Amino acid sequence: MSSIILSILSIYIFIILGYIAKRSFKSQIDDKTITIINVYFLQVFLTFWGLLIHPINVNLIIAPAVYLLIVAITLLISSSFAHKLFKEKKEYSIAMVAGVIGNTANLGIPLNIAIFGESSIQYATIVNLVNIFIVYTLGVYFYSRGNFSVKSSLLNIIKLPILWAAIIAIILSINDYKPSEIIMNMLMMGAYASITMQLFLFGIYLYGTKIREINPTLIAWITIFKFLILPAVAFMILYNIDLDANIKGIIFIELLMPLAIANVNLSSLYDCEPKIVTALVLITSAIFLGVIFIGVWLLKFL
Repeated sequence: MSSIILSILSIYIFIILGYIAKRSFKSQIDDKTITIINVYFLQVFLTFWGLLIHPINVNLIIAPAVYLLIVAITLLISSSFAHKLFKEKKEYSIAMVAGVIGNTANLGIPLNIAIFGESSIQYATIVNLVNIFIVYTLGVYFYSRGNFSVKSSLLNIIKLPILWAAIIAIILSINDYKPSEIIMNMLMMGAYASITMQLFLFGIYLYGTKIREINPTLIAWITIFKFLILPAVAFMILYNIDLDANIKGIIFIELLMPLAIANVNLSSLYDCEPKIVTALVLITSAIFLGVIFIGVWLLKFL
């Protein structure tokens, strides 16, 4: 319990440090430079380390397949309403994709372990793998569309080294590649540096973020989509398929996660209102503290 409290405390410390740094040095801290270093360099280490630390079992493909199906259906629902609700291009991009990019790794995996035990790691890890591809394909595309054309947005997906790093890591993992301790230590150093920088960047964007200046329709839509539409679709699909109850629960909990900080990285990288996205991450994280208890209660009906 003390290690969990210490981990949570360290997360808030780095966020607060980022906030204080931006408040103190303002324009001397270049937000975009930090984003580029993190996304194009350090997150490559994070991707390799995250995918190689737990071997991938292709026999577990059913869990991520169901997860992807649910995301696809909810995105179709989102597309039916988002273009009517949001005429401003950047708001539309945020409304389309932010809600499906959840914190399935740093929060989702530990929470599943707490609820379902150590046996959930393999399923939660491979579901997180699918989420990584959602982040760096659909996430990149929609956040790019706030400023770029369709062609340029598609090219932005290809340009990101993280996607290629993930593909290489998956191939190595499937072929039972076992990295040496030296290589894993090197990857771990880069991974922890990336996580720290993500939290620091989140704190930087918190400075100057004013929730009252955000379109209330966007806040309402993301909140309703994240904690009502997405869980409702997930529950209906999971309830009606023949699958182990624990696997259903793992998928459901992963879909219930609040917005991931990866949203802030991408919105910052492609200049798609990062301060608004930061506020949405903060809001959904706060609401999640109450929603998770309802989510755990619903598990007994799956």
